[in-house]
Amino acid sequence: MPLNLDDKKAVVADIGAQVANAQTIVLAEYRGIPVGELTKLRASAREQGVYLRVLKNTLARRAVQGTQFEALGESMVGPLIYGISVDPIASAKVMNDFSKTKDTLVIKAGSINGKTLDVEGVKALANIPGRDQLISMLLGVMLAPVSSMARVLGAVAAQKSEEAPAA
Repeated sequence: MPLNLDDKKAVVADIGAQVANAQTIVLAEYRGIPVGELTKLRASAREQGVYLRVLKNTLARRAVQGTQFEALGESMVGPLIYGISVDPIASAKVMNDFSKTKDTLVIKAGSINGKTLDVEGVKALANIPGRDQLISMLLGVMLAPVSSMARVLGAVAAQKSEEAPAA
């Protein structure tokens, strides 16, 4: 059933609100994916904080008009699913991970902070470690000297106790 004008305006306003807060948008062609698989993709996206939606391309073009993502308008052709996220990596990661398991999801383009990305750019973005991984890596680097010092002091204390004469 086609949307009436008020419904179209509501969709554009909803997408416009999502785009206003977004850092990344990823476009993918979803032709041939069964509904059950799309439901799994949506669940995965929801867990990662990604707004995922199938949209009419004309409505999506209107929603991104005048924003940093306006250049994506040229790539909005065919049956597309849009992944929009505040996290710069999340939408690319969700789409890329799903496309690895299902050949029917084909990444078409993306944009991060106004820079348009091709398929390879989206895949490269998806391979960057997430925020939580980067924080844990940083903590590991920061804790390494402290734990090394503790091991050295423990070894020195053990050596001293072995050298001490037994009473």
